[in-house]
Amino acid sequence: MQDLLKKLEAIEYRFTEVGTLIVDPDIISDMDRYVKLNKEYKELEEVVTAYKKYKNIIDNLQSSKELLAIEEDPEMREMAKMEIDALENIRPSLEEDLKLLLIPKDPEDNKNAIMELRAGTGGDEACIFVEDCFRMYTLFFKEMGWHYEILNSQEGGTKGIKEISLEISGDGIYGMLKFESGVHRVQRIPETESQGRVHTSAITVAILPEAEEVDFELDMGDVRKDTFRASGAGGQHINKTESAIRLTHIPTNTVVECQDGRSQHKNLAMAISVLRSRLYQKELDRVHEERAAKRKTLVSTGDRSAKIRTYNYPQGRITDHRINKTIYNLSAFMNGDIKDMIDSLKMAENAERMRGEAE
Repeated sequence: MQDLLKKLEAIEYRFTEVGTLIVDPDIISDMDRYVKLNKEYKELEEVVTAYKKYKNIIDNLQSSKELLAIEEDPEMREMAKMEIDALENIRPSLEEDLKLLLIPKDPEDNKNAIMELRAGTGGDEACIFVEDCFRMYTLFFKEMGWHYEILNSQEGGTKGIKEISLEISGDGIYGMLKFESGVHRVQRIPETESQGRVHTSAITVAILPEAEEVDFELDMGDVRKDTFRASGAGGQHINKTESAIRLTHIPTNTVVECQDGRSQHKNLAMAISVLRSRLYQKELDRVHEERAAKRKTLVSTGDRSAKIRTYNYPQGRITDHRINKTIYNLSAFMNGDIKDMIDSLKMAENAERMRGEAE
C-alpha cells in the first residue's frame, strides 16, 4: 500500500504542476501543448479527487486508532471502535477504485468517433439489419445525450441501407463505442422466406477515434479531390449540384466519400475529418498490433473481421462472444438498451488491464 500512496502523491504533485502550467501565457500561446496539458489536467483531476477522499479516510482511521489507544472512557472507546469499523469497511472499495484509476488509459477513449456500418453476407437481409442497427445505435446516442451527424449513406438494393457512416460527438464516446467494432451476425426469418427457415446474415461495424489536427497531420498534397453528383434520397437538389466529395489519399489508396451535407464546402470538411481519422486509425492499428504481440487482449483485439456478437431473433437473445455474455431481451436491446453490454465489456477490459499491470 505504501507504493500506491507514493504513486498517488507523485500524481497529486504533477496535477498541481499542470494546473500552474495551463495558466502560463507562454503555454496558452502554444496551442498544441496547451491542448495536451489541458487533457492531462482533466485526466489527473479524477485520480486526485479519489486520492483526497482515500487520504481523508486513512487520516481519520489513524486518529481513531490513536484515540482508542489512550482513551479510558468506555463510551468514547465504543465510538472510536465504531468509527474504525465503518472506515475499514469503506477502505477496500476505495483502494480498488484507485487501482482502477491508475491503470494507464487508452488516450483515444475521450475522443469523438466515426462509426461505419456496412452490409456483409446476406443480401437484402444484411441491408435491413444495417438499418436496424443504425436505429439501435441512434436511440442509444439519444439516451446518452450525444449528437450525431450522417456523413455518407447508400441505400440497399431493394430494402435497408447498404452502408452508412456517421460522426458522433459528446463525452467519452470512443471509449464506450470501440467495443462495437467487428462482425455482427443476425439469425432470423426474412420477410421473403415462405418456408419459415432461419437465415444468417452479417454486417460489419467500424469505430474510429476522430483524429484532430494535433493528432495526425494530413498533407493535402497527398490527397486527390473529386466532386460528383450525390445519389440516393434527398429531394430534387441532390441530383442537380456536384456537392458530393470523394477524397483519395494517394500513398495509401484510402478513399472517402461524403455526400449527405447540403454544400460542397461542408462535405469537404467532413470528408477531410473522416480521411484523417481513417489514416490515424491505421497508425493506431500498427501500434496495437505491436502491443498485442506482447500481450493479446480478449476484448479489444482491433480485428474488425472477428465475429463479436450474434443477434438471435427466434430465441430473443443477444450473445457477445468475447465475454460469453447473453442478454435475453432482444426487443429492448434493438431499441437502444445496449449500455449493460457495453459496461460488461468495459469491466472485462479493465480486469484484463489490471492483470497486465500486475504481471
